[in-house]
Amino acid sequence: MLTTIKKQEVFIKIEVKDNNVEQAIRVLKRKLQKEGFFKVMKMKSTYEKPSEKKKRIKTENLKRIKKQQKLRNRY
Repeated sequence: MLTTIKKQEVFIKIEVKDNNVEQAIRVLKRKLQKEGFFKVMKMKSTYEKPSEKKKRIKTENLKRIKKQQKLRNRY
C-alpha cells in the first residue's frame, strides 16, 4: 500500500527596512517562536518514548482547555 504525505509549507515574509538586518532577525525569531517552530525542532532532536508523548499531549490539551475556559469566563 502506498501512502503519500503532503507536507504543509509555510512561508514567512520579513521586510528589511533601511538595511536594518538585526531588526528583521528579531522579527523573524518572534514569528518563529509564536508558530512553535523552536519547540518542534527541540522535540524532533531527541527521542520521545510513546508513553511520554501521550502524557505530554494530554497535559498540553488540559492547558489549552483551561486557557480557553479562562478566556470565556473573562467576558
